[in-house]
Amino acid sequence: MPPLTLECPVHVLRSARLPALLLLLAAIAGLVVAATPAGPGVIAARDAHLVLAGIDLSVGHWITDGLLALFFFVVAVELRHELTVGSLRSPRAVLVPAIAALGGVVVPIALYLVIANGTPSASGWPIPTATDIAFALGVLAVVGRGLPSGVRVFLLALAILDDIVGIVLIAVVFTADIDFVALAAALALTVAFGALSLLLRGRARVPVAVLMVWVAIAVWVLVHESGVHATIAGVLLGLAIAPGAGARARHALEPWVNVIVLPLFAFASALMPIPQVSPAAFAPAFWGTVLALPVGKFVGVIAFGSLAMALFSRGSRPLAFGDLAAAGALSGIGFTVSLLMSELAFVGAADLRDQAILGVLGGSAISLLAAVVLVSLRARRYRRVREAAA
Repeated sequence: MPPLTLECPVHVLRSARLPALLLLLAAIAGLVVAATPAGPGVIAARDAHLVLAGIDLSVGHWITDGLLALFFFVVAVELRHELTVGSLRSPRAVLVPAIAALGGVVVPIALYLVIANGTPSASGWPIPTATDIAFALGVLAVVGRGLPSGVRVFLLALAILDDIVGIVLIAVVFTADIDFVALAAALALTVAFGALSLLLRGRARVPVAVLMVWVAIAVWVLVHESGVHATIAGVLLGLAIAPGAGARARHALEPWVNVIVLPLFAFASALMPIPQVSPAAFAPAFWGTVLALPVGKFVGVIAFGSLAMALFSRGSRPLAFGDLAAAGALSGIGFTVSLLMSELAFVGAADLRDQAILGVLGGSAISLLAAVVLVSLRARRYRRVREAAA
């Protein structure tokens, strides 16, 4: 009998399945708690202000602006890997998923604006553009066994490119007055952070790592003070860190991000009472989001992806229509970044923010169910083809 080890629990904490499950459970828990008698007290605790390092934020904003920067750091490290040595390193390999991802951004925006144009809800147009990479990978891990590597690479590329779009929109659209001095100082310290990461070896490893943590905190503070959303600090640091150091940092942070950061963010975002009104009374912020995520993403990815393959695949069709449909359904799972965009788009408009969040949860749930069905059907088909050929 082999000896028992502690490797399995750690492996589970880093698995692709766990974040998706915990995100879903945390969001459900937030909605349930908000509906109980304890809900108002928990919401008040989330909205209570906490001053750290001279920065006054609510507990909820410490989660969305502070802790979530760790998630964006991990994502940025993965983005850099995929863009340099991974599946997105070749322009030809990235062309079709890039055009499909473009469709998954343009069509949801158009559908949202058709519904919300001319209303206060119109400022939420970026919300349905994002894909939750944690959920997408979780669905692939749970029901995608048997998919060919080409299909997996396409789905991964689509999710990653959507993440890039979400990061750019957060940095550009949701930035008002910029303090360029603070931003320049943040960029200078980011360069210093990257240079320090090259020194993480030998006896100097521990003091250099401690110094890097302090530099990273300073970058976060400066980005926050510059007027750019503070989570962009995580993106800057993740892109700046040396590849080897970044891989080690991602390996160390991933369990904490999966088990604490993302579920806590999902719980805090979903912690709101569901409006006791008829569906007709919901604002366009709800209807635009709940329709643009599952419908707009699905249609956009299929239409633009089919066009890209017709134009650039040189007589071969790398993906079947069913594969594109599965990708379109997966891309409609907005969740993490879409929830964050809901917070940013409707600052000072709590009612619209809450309805947009409900739209994100509803639209993502519809996309999740569709993705589970379509991905599992495609995976089953490929397994049968492989078995018949064996």
